[in-house]
Amino acid sequence: MFAVTAVPAALGVGALEGVAVGVAVGLFGVSIPVWVYGFGLAVARTARGDDVVVASLFFLQGSAPRRIQIELLGGLGACVVIAAATAVANPFGVLVPMLPLGLTGLWGARHGTYPPRRRTTEGPMKEGSPSG
Repeated sequence: MFAVTAVPAALGVGALEGVAVGVAVGLFGVSIPVWVYGFGLAVARTARGDDVVVASLFFLQGSAPRRIQIELLGGLGACVVIAAATAVANPFGVLVPMLPLGLTGLWGARHGTYPPRRRTTEGPMKEGSPSG
């Protein structure tokens, strides 16, 4: 939908300029609850003991099968290319890649595989220790 409206508008089809802006802003608006929901799921998984980090959540590094990475990150890459190519004609288009990035994070939060979180301390600090 983004490409169908943004590319012709960038090529000078004046009738689609307003539509392209509306689609871009609408897709960005959809991305906000997707991000909030995905981030909430990731926080819940972290609280349950999974070691969820940004790279594995949003870029699926080590948390998703290669096929899934290619599909989700390929869509993100295509969206970034279209946004960059049409940014002069429709500056709102640069907001659109937030949706595929948020959807990637949502997939990672729901279906990603993460190692257990490591403990950072052995227990309570003892009196007389350098930090206590």
